[in-house]
Amino acid sequence: MTSSSTPALPHRGARPAARIVAFSVLSCLTLTAPAGAQVAGPHPYRPGVDVLDYAITLDLPDRGASIDGRAVLAVRRTAPVDTLVLDLVSLRVDSVLVNGQPVPFARTDSVIRIPLWRVVGDSFSVAVRYGGEPKDGLIIRTDSTGRWTGFGDNWPNRARNWIPGVDHPSDKATVTWTVRAPIGRKVVANGELAEETPLPTQAGSSPRTVTRWREARPIPMYLMVIAAAPLVYYDLGREGCGAGEFDACVRQSVYVYPELRDYLPGPFAQAAGMVRLFSELIAPFPYEKLAHLQSSTRYGGMENAGAIFYSDAAFRRRSLRPGLIAHETAHQWFGDAVTEREWSHVWLSEGFATYFEKLWIERTGGDSAFRAELRRVREQIIKAPEVASRPVIDTAQTDLMKLLNTNSYQKGGWTLHMLRALVGDSAFFRGLRSYYLANRHSTALTDDLRRAVEGSSGRPLGWFFDQWLRRPGFAEVTTSWRYDAEQRRIVATIAQGARFGAYRFPLTVSVTDGTGRERRATIDVPASASSTIVIPLEVDGTPRTVTFDPDARVLGTFVTR
Repeated sequence: MTSSSTPALPHRGARPAARIVAFSVLSCLTLTAPAGAQVAGPHPYRPGVDVLDYAITLDLPDRGASIDGRAVLAVRRTAPVDTLVLDLVSLRVDSVLVNGQPVPFARTDSVIRIPLWRVVGDSFSVAVRYGGEPKDGLIIRTDSTGRWTGFGDNWPNRARNWIPGVDHPSDKATVTWTVRAPIGRKVVANGELAEETPLPTQAGSSPRTVTRWREARPIPMYLMVIAAAPLVYYDLGREGCGAGEFDACVRQSVYVYPELRDYLPGPFAQAAGMVRLFSELIAPFPYEKLAHLQSSTRYGGMENAGAIFYSDAAFRRRSLRPGLIAHETAHQWFGDAVTEREWSHVWLSEGFATYFEKLWIERTGGDSAFRAELRRVREQIIKAPEVASRPVIDTAQTDLMKLLNTNSYQKGGWTLHMLRALVGDSAFFRGLRSYYLANRHSTALTDDLRRAVEGSSGRPLGWFFDQWLRRPGFAEVTTSWRYDAEQRRIVATIAQGARFGAYRFPLTVSVTDGTGRERRATIDVPASASSTIVIPLEVDGTPRTVTFDPDARVLGTFVTR
């Protein structure tokens, strides 16, 4: 997701040779989990309950905002619980069936409490008939030309405004959408299109179509969406596409209003290359297709699984950036397929998408553009008040919208950049692949990533994750140096400020000697207020220049004395 409150980062479109180490995994990847399988894990939000599948049927109105719905949930009980609690805000509930039998239920303004005393065994079904005007989540509007539109927009926990379920990222499920709508509306949703059929016209009613989509991979409720609007379809084709779990060539498309058809492909001409890059770096694309939609999302972009929704304004201004597309596309792997189990670990979604957006710049713009972008992002981090006052993994923050901040996006992405510099490209990308494959179509926490990269690098990394993710701030570094003529060495003094405490990090030093020859070395800076370190380079005479962190690999400020 790209929040409208997150600073926009510029992007470059030049295409010099790339320097990303792209590890091909397509020929050796084995999909060991059954399709749609969800690895067992703790469910902190509704302990003892795991929703496995949703079958959601919606009747959309000709006009107005009132919907009628039926949700059938396949549920597994993982601990002895006698009541199922489903989130559903405000809408009326007409009936509840458990295993096909009517049951009494308790209704509040925000939940349905369903007794399970009749259930024998651990697996059962629950069917809820409901309806009314959603207050949020399903955004129903009439545009300036009088066209009815409806778009799901659920992050973080707004799906409960129109879908009864367990509305938390720890609970992922497959979903089938069956939507009956007036015939002029194109209905798009997660997964594969299974049916699009005109319905028999009833006397006195307008013609309608039933559309069915099936998502066979488990996703959290905040990614379960439909679009229903007078959209037109644009096929992005198969040239240069990346590999997917369902297809050797991922199908991509764009849905826009008819008056914007001439804008395409526009920035989406780069979409195939993005999927190809990310599938090479990590694993095949995890979903049936990837559709990009003009929509009513409140965000710049929202990474719904297989159906990314972008803001209407970006299309109408024709200002949609390739970087935004790269960000939301990267989410399909990180955030969607591997979902943060707890909201405080949302950096595993937003930090990854932010860094992979920069990897696209590295691939298309080269090293200089990549480093310039990282320096620009570092300045944003240093200036952000939340970075100085709160950690990235912010367990104290209860306002979920406030987690969409510089910590989760930019500092999270920069932490990945420093991790890559610390362990090297090979161990970094092997670790990311290991993390992804171990948690794909399930959920994860930061320690799952730590263990994966520890395994790929063969080194303990708890200190790294603790200092960059579990405490506020960044390194404040003051450097000085002197030339030791007797040893023919440069002696560096590294002082760190007291505001955020001292950090441990590798530091690249660039030395240009009197002849103009430049050489580099890396020193290990300890987490101490001041340290004196001999740079492991022999230098004949006082160097012309000594530059610390020339490639922007340390999150900090640097002052030279």
